[in-house]
Amino acid sequence: MSGQDIERGQRANKNRTGSSSSNNNGAHVPSPPYLIEDTETQWTSWLVPMFVVANVAVFIVVMYINDCPKHDQAFKGKCVARFLGRFSFEPLRKNPLLGSSSHTLEKLGGLEWTKVVQKHQGWRLITCIWLHAGIIHLLVNMLCLVFIGIRLEQQFGFVRIGVIYLLSGFGGSVLSCLFIRNSISVGASGALFGLLGAMLSELLTNWSLYTNKEFCRMLIISLTLVDFSLGSSLVLSCCPVLGTDGLMAGTFLEVPP
Repeated sequence: MSGQDIERGQRANKNRTGSSSSNNNGAHVPSPPYLIEDTETQWTSWLVPMFVVANVAVFIVVMYINDCPKHDQAFKGKCVARFLGRFSFEPLRKNPLLGSSSHTLEKLGGLEWTKVVQKHQGWRLITCIWLHAGIIHLLVNMLCLVFIGIRLEQQFGFVRIGVIYLLSGFGGSVLSCLFIRNSISVGASGALFGLLGAMLSELLTNWSLYTNKEFCRMLIISLTLVDFSLGSSLVLSCCPVLGTDGLMAGTFLEVPP
């Protein structure tokens, strides 16, 4: 009886360490590349998918209101994907991200210094988080949000992740408003980098618990470079200043359980 208990304890310890696992036939099953060794009860992720749906829905509304074929008389026949009708994109000379015009983004809540400071339209600090300059901008941000956000929500719950997302986005908007005064800022880069900062904080705190540290390191570096590159190379996109503030906010807001 005691021998069976010892054997069960050894098997349990072996499974917790994540060093190896086997199926019923004794075959070796490798551990997933991005996994914490100590298994915990995971939350069901629903808030991050809702954020993705909300961002996509807002982008569709923006393109509907933009209506490129109707208002763009200077570029006759130059709207991209004209077969989409009023959902077609602005000419690449105006917006290389395949999206709406800057005027539409400004009208629907894009972040602009003069309107926030001089006209006291503080609500733009929130609305700009849900706007995107184009479908490329939207696609990159949503892919990064899915890769980072779902895993964090499963581990820490929707309350923490929701607070980090919104506060980081707001903080990024404030910093962007202070440093960018000649162009419009839109996008979820501040909120996204807040989640990235939270992920980095959690990774450093629980570094010894990960089964594949190299994969985790390369994932964070890759996502950071992609979003920074997109933000710094395009006029309508949120700049790296916004992302940097979100990154710092997320790092300090994330509290290990």
